[in-house]
Amino acid sequence: MTKTLSLGYSPCPNDTYIFYALTHNKVTIPQHMIAERLEDVETLNQLALNGLLDLTKISYHAFGHLRDRYVLLRSGGALGRGCGPTVIAQGPTDMKSLRGKRIAVPGKLTTANLLLQLYGTGYEELLILPFDQIMPALKCGEVEAGVIIHESRFTFQQAGFHEVVDLGAWWEEDTGLPIPLGGILARRDLGVETIQSVDRAIRASLEYARQHPQEPRAYIKDHAQELDDQVIDAHINLYVNDFSLDLGEEGVNAVEALLARAEARGLIPKSKEPLCLC
Repeated sequence: MTKTLSLGYSPCPNDTYIFYALTHNKVTIPQHMIAERLEDVETLNQLALNGLLDLTKISYHAFGHLRDRYVLLRSGGALGRGCGPTVIAQGPTDMKSLRGKRIAVPGKLTTANLLLQLYGTGYEELLILPFDQIMPALKCGEVEAGVIIHESRFTFQQAGFHEVVDLGAWWEEDTGLPIPLGGILARRDLGVETIQSVDRAIRASLEYARQHPQEPRAYIKDHAQELDDQVIDAHINLYVNDFSLDLGEEGVNAVEALLARAEARGLIPKSKEPLCLC
């Protein structure tokens, strides 16, 4: 009997690139079909908090609240170096000057916000916006600064904004580890066999995209905020890497370090559940 699994992921090029083959019958999961749902990352976080998705892309911040219900897959996520969220402002400033000021973030449970809170105290005056609305809000003076992710990292300078701090670079310098941005989760109650089959299929889907790099392009452009091929390629090259194929020991260490720091600050609850079926 064939069962349908709901799969949530973002419309960003790295996700549509990774999941193209899986959602277009180029790769299959034995005895299962996939029903995809494309949403911004904070919507996915909230859907997972309500247990509404079998499989989903998630912010690692949100995963900190979901470990009792979901398990982390080894494939399909976004983790790496030089790819972290960036704080920007209309003019030159520093993080000390932004304490107590209104800052736009792409979701309360995003890793972008978690890194902002781990950077220091005094950054709790937040405006929650979809990631593509942060630069417009900053431009019209609705906020003093914004934490940008996704395609915005490649376009903020030409839009006239100034970098305050690269939170990913800060994390790397402080820990020596890559930055865990988002992972792929599966409901623990799906069972080990199904979860492992899904993990293998996601890896195969990414491998298919690497072997046929132009085939997913139309699907990617159907959902991308930026349609310029150079921006799309830069996005994929930055967020899709060997960690996307398999977290590996270094990737697992990075996730554990991020969650441990968040626990120590009381930003996420403690959990005794293992991160993944390692």
